[in-house]
Amino acid sequence: MKNILVVIIILFSTCSFGQESAFKGDPDKAFETARALAFNSQRAQAQDTLLLILTKYPNYHDIRSFLANTYSWDGDYDKAKKEFDYILKDSPDRLNDWEAAIRNALRSDSPLQALEMTTTAFMHFPENPDIMYLKASAQDDLQQSEEALLTLEDLLITTPNHEKALGFKASIIDKLSRNTIGVKASVDIYSEVFDPMQYYLLKYVRSTKYGSIHSKINVNRRFASTGAQFEVDMYPKITKGLYAYANVGVSNSFLFPRVRFGGELYKSLPKSFEASLGFRTLKYSSYTTIYTGSVGWYTGNSYWSFRSYVTPGEPNTSMSGTLNYRKYRADANNYFSVAIGMGFSPEVYRFDFDGNEDIIVDLKSQKLNLGYYFTSGNNKNGWGVQAGVSHQEISFDPGSYFWIYSLSLSWDIKFRTLH
Repeated sequence: MKNILVVIIILFSTCSFGQESAFKGDPDKAFETARALAFNSQRAQAQDTLLLILTKYPNYHDIRSFLANTYSWDGDYDKAKKEFDYILKDSPDRLNDWEAAIRNALRSDSPLQALEMTTTAFMHFPENPDIMYLKASAQDDLQQSEEALLTLEDLLITTPNHEKALGFKASIIDKLSRNTIGVKASVDIYSEVFDPMQYYLLKYVRSTKYGSIHSKINVNRRFASTGAQFEVDMYPKITKGLYAYANVGVSNSFLFPRVRFGGELYKSLPKSFEASLGFRTLKYSSYTTIYTGSVGWYTGNSYWSFRSYVTPGEPNTSMSGTLNYRKYRADANNYFSVAIGMGFSPEVYRFDFDGNEDIIVDLKSQKLNLGYYFTSGNNKNGWGVQAGVSHQEISFDPGSYFWIYSLSLSWDIKFRTLH
């Protein structure tokens, strides 16, 4: 009953104010009514009430400040700016309004305006930590991340326990850490025929505004021999929602293709979908070209993707497909993965074709892989563990299969270069 009466009073007050051309009454009580309306999903009525009060009390800055904030919450950033400007011109000593006005500029995608406002605010509140935090936010939005980091470091000298600044500093350092060195070690254990096979990877990754570049050295220990392959992967950004993959690799070992190269285009689609189409070309005793494409879907903290490989050949065309699922935790570097695949593709085959490409690409295979990837608290270090099992047809004994049990461990470390 009490709640019903409150609603009736609020609605009556609103109607009364709406019928008046000038405010009459107690501004404090009317302000309480407006606040109740605003927090009761009746924002427009609250704003009408606040504007009416201001017709008689234009310098009641608490009311004007609340009005400005409601505009900002609604995305009416220009209206909010007008009200904040009025307040700060008359009373520049209102810290909360400086902070709210700067946040409004940041929300409106006006970081340069926000940065200029922090300069003026510092005249009234020198070295204020919250204004410094907002300055760093504006600098970061302006792609001035190095300057933002310096601002945060100055802030933390005077206020070392500023939690938001500590978290922001860690995220900027992570963003500025455009270099990654990584190592990976894997082993395949066969149920018969072959001895265990070992695979090692050393990589260096450089992130740029045009995309990332991955240089890799692959080393394999198989058939009592050791071989190496040098590869470069690139992921150039073409335009918003469109990027590419390009690859080239060379080796003088029979354990790898002598030459490999490929490319793929990735396009973002509506409803959080992504699609790609490309090719891979491998040269063993002759050239083999594999056509590949994928469809991915982001939903909440999950990602689903299906990739298919098609390898033309005689007498048959080989087809394979893999369904991947990832469940993300804190961010894109922390996730659990499952991959289920069927069919053969020379893109992921372990052995030398030795001139038998047309026979080998028609092999039957099934696989299951599980992976877990996680990082340190500051994202500087990343680790991964992957385990899998494959049921692979034997190339020299069609119709017979062996099992392959795989395990791999990886470690990446990110760092930034000092200027």
